[in-house]
Amino acid sequence: MASGFHDGSRSLQDRFDTRALADRIDGLLVSDTISDGDRAFIEARDMFFLATADAEGRPTCSYKGGEPGFVHVLDEHTLAFPNYDGNGMYLSTGNVLLNPHVGLLFLDLEKGHRMRLEGEASIDLDDPLRSSWPEAQFVVRVRARAVYPNCPRYIHRYELVRRSRFVPQQDCLTPVPEWKRSDWAIDSLPADDPARDPGERDVLGR
Repeated sequence: MASGFHDGSRSLQDRFDTRALADRIDGLLVSDTISDGDRAFIEARDMFFLATADAEGRPTCSYKGGEPGFVHVLDEHTLAFPNYDGNGMYLSTGNVLLNPHVGLLFLDLEKGHRMRLEGEASIDLDDPLRSSWPEAQFVVRVRARAVYPNCPRYIHRYELVRRSRFVPQQDCLTPVPEWKRSDWAIDSLPADDPARDPGERDVLGR
């Protein structure tokens, strides 16, 4: 596969004498396929970071969380993940509709491992996989261009306290976030948003 280095990368590699190291890593560790080991790592994660940019190249980075395994590896080139209800701004997924190039960073903060996956994303509001995730609004698929491990030495170690109670579960009422019940928000919610009338749903802070 072609190197992902450009003039900016090369200028800094040459300034700090790392061109040979960069080429070695690129040749040995970077692939355009998702290996069995990559798959196991990705599908064990309960979160990742998603980097996108709009049509003008202005970036944003968002946190995506779910139950372990909420990212599905479909084949050696493709993964998929759900879009859940959020703040309604659709910054990252809106970017995907205009600029499909994305970067995903997967982290294991307990063991200190990480990997990157870069590729092109697509959104299908009627993706047949949507039913695989309770309450998914739609599915994002990413076709990998580059998959590679990342140096772990600066990863701080964290232990899991609890997983978010807002992640949708099968046959369970998802709590309503307290902020949606605030005076400034409630009258602007979609007509079918459960926060308008929580009923038996819990109303919780973060």
